[in-house]
Amino acid sequence: MRGMSQDVTPKPIDWSVLKTLFPYLLEFRARIGLAVLCLVLAKLASVGLPFILKHIVDGLDAKDVSELITLPLGLLLAYGVVRFSNVLFGELRDTLFGRVTERAMRRIGLQVFRHLHTLDLDFHLNRRTGGLSRDIERGTNGISFLLRFMVFNILPTLLEIGMVIGLLLWNYDVWFALIVAVSVAAYVGFSVFATEWRLAFIREANQAESSSSTRAIDSLLNYETVKYFNNERYEAELYDQDLDDWEKARLKNRLSLATLNAGQALIIGVALIVIMAMAVGEVASGEITLGDFTMINAYLIQLFIPLNALGFVYREIRQALVNVERLFKLLGDK
Repeated sequence: MRGMSQDVTPKPIDWSVLKTLFPYLLEFRARIGLAVLCLVLAKLASVGLPFILKHIVDGLDAKDVSELITLPLGLLLAYGVVRFSNVLFGELRDTLFGRVTERAMRRIGLQVFRHLHTLDLDFHLNRRTGGLSRDIERGTNGISFLLRFMVFNILPTLLEIGMVIGLLLWNYDVWFALIVAVSVAAYVGFSVFATEWRLAFIREANQAESSSSTRAIDSLLNYETVKYFNNERYEAELYDQDLDDWEKARLKNRLSLATLNAGQALIIGVALIVIMAMAVGEVASGEITLGDFTMINAYLIQLFIPLNALGFVYREIRQALVNVERLFKLLGDK
């Protein structure tokens, strides 16, 4: 039925939905504590890598032959150990928290399943099975994304940004830290604005997908009725109309995503050009060494890679919150 369409106008997300997830995390307090510890250790190792790289480059630039041989070799060993530690602690973090995510998905999925079986016949007659199953599937996947990435991606990225800005402010000209801070603020602000703008397209694509899935499943479940009234062609036309809506919604979603990615890339590109031009000028004037230049460049690359992921994660979190919101609304149905 084409009357199933919902309002796809962007609406404020109910962030209080996150509070509903907290009780499901209490079962594994120790695991969460160890995962957070591994997270901090991984970020400390990550921030330490460019610092070691600076001293390696400065050591290679030394005039003393003995220093040229011994110092970089020791630092290279330290660099390898720290990089391995970064990967190791990251993997341990993911392994520890994976059990928490999977158990929360299981608990909530079971709760929704049991609740749906307590509802009366009128609810199930008015709700299409195909669309309902898609809401449940997207909602549980959204819970997994929120628990894994919001806690272990956004917060670590913000922590790393703060540490890098602090190191630049402490060791170099204030303009380095200021430009990084402004570019990060501009990036986050643009990402939030553009994501809010394209939320309507996300909702529209989700609704079109649910509608087409509902059409197909319900038509096949009622195969005998369709055959009895000789409505195969009519059902196919309705299904094609739903698929046409889905195709158009996906196109708008893809174009809006391209606009968002282009804007984010522009902000990062401008910031890199400005900061590296300043660093080249200070190397030429002798105010900083080649090792300093290498460290600044490494920090910028290391900073903007997770920052780019932050934009992706924020977009996905907004979409996941939409899906989780619809899932928990099922628990409120009577």
